[in-house]
Amino acid sequence: MAAFWETKTLAQMSHTEWESLCDGCGKCCLQKLEDEDTGNIYYTDVACQLLNMTSCQCKDYENRLERVPDCISLDAKTAKDFHWLPSTCAYRLLAEGKPLEDWHPLISGDSGAKLDAAISVRGRVISEVFVHADDLEERIIHWV
Repeated sequence: MAAFWETKTLAQMSHTEWESLCDGCGKCCLQKLEDEDTGNIYYTDVACQLLNMTSCQCKDYENRLERVPDCISLDAKTAKDFHWLPSTCAYRLLAEGKPLEDWHPLISGDSGAKLDAAISVRGRVISEVFVHADDLEERIIHWV
């Protein structure tokens, strides 16, 4: 029997299925800069204040949209705009018609596989509370 992500569109998934797509890497919680001329997205090593930098999970997931005004809620209606997500993100991969990565917890059965694959931001980021917004350009990374 095929897995739900292979048979359903993002819009057809239940809330539980949708949430299970998140691999917990934390990359979507990094501050990003967009080049206004090219539209290119540049990730920084600066994480949202709500990101638990050890578990790479949001400290207040249920209230994040109220607490962090520029936090983006992903849903199937905005899948066409997922280009800003990292290329390894399950939401982006499925929106682009691509398969999940072998290390993804739904494939590997191991939520720690992302650490072995060096996908997680754990140990590689700093909270935005310690970085001035004017310094973000100096914090651009190339490992996303």
